[in-house]
Amino acid sequence: MAQNDNTNIEGRRRFLKAAAGSVAAATVLGTLPRLGQAQDLPHLAPSDPTASALKYVEDGSKAVGKKTASDACFNCNFYQGKAGAAWGPCQLFPGKAVAAKGWCVSHAVMI
Repeated sequence: MAQNDNTNIEGRRRFLKAAAGSVAAATVLGTLPRLGQAQDLPHLAPSDPTASALKYVEDGSKAVGKKTASDACFNCNFYQGKAGAAWGPCQLFPGKAVAAKGWCVSHAVMI
C-alpha cells in the first residue's frame, strides 16, 4: 500500500471510533432522568431554611417588603418556569419549584 492509503485508513479508523463514542454517549445521556422539569420538582416550603432566610412566601400578596404590588416570582429574573404555569424552577432554590405567584426578598425585575 502507498503512504496515502495508510493515511486514509487511519483517518477512517479515527472517524469510526469518534462516531461510535458519540453514539454511545448519546445513548447513555438519553437514558438519564430529566432534571429540572417543574412537574417533577418538589415544591419549596416556606419553612425551608433558604426560603426562610429569603422571606419566601407562596402568596406574594401576603409578602412584607415588596417594592411594587406586581412583584412576584413569575416576573423575576431568577424564575425559570413556563408562562402561565402555577409552579416553576428558580435559580435561587435549585431542585425545588416555587409558586409563580410567590415572592422573596431577592426578587429582581426582568428587564
